[in-house]
Amino acid sequence: MAKIPAEIPSLKLNDGTSIPVVGQYFIRLISAYRTSSVMAVNLIRFPAGTAWYKKGAGEIDRKTVEAIKTAIKLGYYHLDGAEVYNTEPELGAAIKESGVSREKLFVTTKVITEINNIPEAIDASLKKLQLEYVDLYLIHSPFFASSDSDLQNAWAEMEGVKKSGKARSIGVSNYLRPHLEATLKTATIPPSINQIEYHPYLQHGELIPFQRANQDIASAAYGPLIPITKGKPGPCDVILENLATKYYVSEGEIALRWALDQGIPAITTSGKEERLIDYLRALTFKLTPREVKDISEAGAEKHFRGFWKRNFAEDDRS
Repeated sequence: MAKIPAEIPSLKLNDGTSIPVVGQYFIRLISAYRTSSVMAVNLIRFPAGTAWYKKGAGEIDRKTVEAIKTAIKLGYYHLDGAEVYNTEPELGAAIKESGVSREKLFVTTKVITEINNIPEAIDASLKKLQLEYVDLYLIHSPFFASSDSDLQNAWAEMEGVKKSGKARSIGVSNYLRPHLEATLKTATIPPSINQIEYHPYLQHGELIPFQRANQDIASAAYGPLIPITKGKPGPCDVILENLATKYYVSEGEIALRWALDQGIPAITTSGKEERLIDYLRALTFKLTPREVKDISEAGAEKHFRGFWKRNFAEDDRS
């Protein structure tokens, strides 16, 4: 087995900013210690979100803080949070206590609860994070909008956040092609990235090629392990198992590598240190183009969406 790299590689965005390809995000920061887990973009990032989602504001959850500090210690410098996760205070405390310089970290947060006043929302997030700026600020979803003008007005406020220096890059999450088309009609700064649920069972058709052809909008994948964690049994089971045996890694690391080998940063989730270490093994090997294609073709035989199901018809693969 190749040595795990000392630094997680990065992907350059359309505004010149570089984002780590693996990250952790803290979504449901109720935490692996309570009811769920954590996620990790550098091409793998550490999410401070769903797995760590906190039901409401209140005292800082020290278990969450320590979990984030562990991720930072292991080299997960892309920390992904959101106002709706209620974990920005924990993320800010962990950053402050980590001893790692701010310049080394890539901090993402998202707006949706206060989407009607984005200037106030970013100020509130920065206060909770104890930061002067975030590296990436995202609109969490497009489903707040009832018209194209709603999307365009929100994006104009996002551009103001970037111009103010409070976010170095701005982007979106869970946008489909019509949402991007509406946004780009009036944008003076294009989104740098679209964070989407992406795995072999949800490949989004022409969305990613559309993004690359229009302002080179990058994609980031959350839920990349769904074929293993929620999608079994399925047509990818055998190929993931066989490739895991070939490369002496887990099926999860093959699933992460499938995204990375398409140039797509991956966000996964775990509250266990050993699993965070395992995920970094995805940076020690590459799948062949044929193997990437085989997984994609097998995945296309099944449709499974793990998130935002209420917004889509059961057979909608967009």
